[in-house]
Amino acid sequence: MFKKSCLSILVSVTLLSACGSDNDDDNTSFDFDATPMITNLTEDVIVAGYVDLNTKAEAFVAAITTLSTDKTEANLAAAQQAWKDVRQPWEQGESHIFGPVDSLSIDPHLDSWPLNTSDLESLLSTQDSFTADGVRNSNDDVQGFHTMEFLLFGDGVEDNTKAITEMTDLEIEYLSATAEVFNGYTQDLEDAWLVASDANNDSSEAYKDYLLETDNEIYSSQVGVIEELINGLIGIVDEVGNGKISDPFGADIDSTDTSLVESQYSWNSLADFTDNITGVQNVYRGEFDGEADAAGIIDFVDAADSELATRVDEEIATAIANIEAIAGSDDLPFRQAINDADARVRIQTAIDSLSVLQTSLENDVLLLLNEWNVQ
Repeated sequence: MFKKSCLSILVSVTLLSACGSDNDDDNTSFDFDATPMITNLTEDVIVAGYVDLNTKAEAFVAAITTLSTDKTEANLAAAQQAWKDVRQPWEQGESHIFGPVDSLSIDPHLDSWPLNTSDLESLLSTQDSFTADGVRNSNDDVQGFHTMEFLLFGDGVEDNTKAITEMTDLEIEYLSATAEVFNGYTQDLEDAWLVASDANNDSSEAYKDYLLETDNEIYSSQVGVIEELINGLIGIVDEVGNGKISDPFGADIDSTDTSLVESQYSWNSLADFTDNITGVQNVYRGEFDGEADAAGIIDFVDAADSELATRVDEEIATAIANIEAIAGSDDLPFRQAINDADARVRIQTAIDSLSVLQTSLENDVLLLLNEWNVQ
């Protein structure tokens, strides 16, 4: 979702100003070898996530190609599932929206919200054919995830199903072109991290090397890398709690706004929110796809304060559980849940747990950088 919070910038400024303070108090300073943690998070969490995203984007293109050549309900269902599959690593990756995903404008290319349905429907009603080049040169709000979602699932008002008989040949052609462009951007993102960060300069550093070998034009030290990582966690927790959930939720049941619900066409919103905070958990624990790898931010925190390390880990798990609980026993999609009195109680609980987590990351975890005895 292309909506950035200024919060991480403000926190970063606060931290940098604090870094000039006396850090020689033996009662608060701590030692930590950050190299294994940064290596693990860079290679086995961030890069692994972008490789997974690109692999699933390729599978999505294949599913759309099959659908375009054989219009059946089964192939439409497979394409819909492929969309959900590629959505997962992207949403988890929003815990580290920095580097090429930002500098190459890949975030808005892939995930601009809201979708401009008026322009999209105008294109479909006034043009006879579509190509990947044409889509690539279009505005971001008529390509990417949510364009493909709308074409695959329908408007999401009454349900998130769409019969193959409702899908026109022109819609499938636009969908195919958009999927091809989408996969091009996921490939660019993988290449920027693994091969060259500047697509116009093959000799430029792979972006991962900036994190792994600091004292460069982006990160002067490992402090900057860890600050970037923690601010990434703060940014997405803020966006989920104070944006993605709170904006459509409104101040009360009379002020809800379903038009603000992201991924509303597929009814995938709660999965999105859950994946966002699972991405936070991945970086904090140093794991990918639910499997422990090596060191994560939790190890940095544990070196300073073991109780804090455990508390934040539990706060992340609680936030995930509370988001998942929003659906309730009736399995309500989020766009319906915001207008259900009982579900609104569960939504507020989720918002509150995200606020608690955000406060801990801002006021406790991030400020540990001021106490770290950098080697």
